[in-house]
Amino acid sequence: MTISEPALPTGVAWQDYPGPDQQAAQLAERVARELDEALARQGQACLLVSGGRSPVAFFEALAGQPLDWSRVRIGLVDERWVPEDQAESNAGLVRRHLLQGVASRATFHGLYRAAGSLEAAAGVVEADLAGLPAPDVVVLGMGTDGHTASLFPGTPGLAEALAEEGSRRCVAMWAPQVPHARLSLTRAFLARAPRMHLALEGQAKRDVLAAALAGGDPLRWPILAFLRPPLTIHWCPSAQEVAPS
Repeated sequence: MTISEPALPTGVAWQDYPGPDQQAAQLAERVARELDEALARQGQACLLVSGGRSPVAFFEALAGQPLDWSRVRIGLVDERWVPEDQAESNAGLVRRHLLQGVASRATFHGLYRAAGSLEAAAGVVEADLAGLPAPDVVVLGMGTDGHTASLFPGTPGLAEALAEEGSRRCVAMWAPQVPHARLSLTRAFLARAPRMHLALEGQAKRDVLAAALAGGDPLRWPILAFLRPPLTIHWCPSAQEVAPS
């Protein structure tokens, strides 16, 4: 089963790209333009990004964009509860691939906090986020189980984390079948952004998105809670799918 733009909820946009390189370059240009618009409008801008392997090319393309990075704040939509010097850290990934060159002038806000428990760490992040502005641009990814950020299907606290309204900004989450506890921003906080993007690569994730739309339950498919305006979905085939046979 595949998905096309008419099958999406009203107001959600769909953009196809020939391959990962084009997706990374064009998404970086669009995000940079949206950040520049925020800078012109209010003097500062806030970007929240996802971790994992998929966004590396996007990060590197974005790092070269000619922005006044000194007025840009960058944060994460989620993080594994590990110190930044660990290989699994999303913050480390951002520092290696995005906060380079001119983009190193941006202010980075990581989510990891050393605390006695995961819940205590989430409470510290919650207090820290209270002093920051709402995001201007959010870039999400999606797993093959339909999760986004660290909002995994079937996990305790998911309903609260996906609620349309609420004061919570950060929640403690446990990812099934992976070794690390997580910290994740909530849907209510992320949805404050006037610009939101979902980057997907490969036919398998396109099919997962179609299955989620057919299933209709955000507790089974958390990505469903984000499929509403102003979201734009950016899809491309994987490098293997576009490689000549």
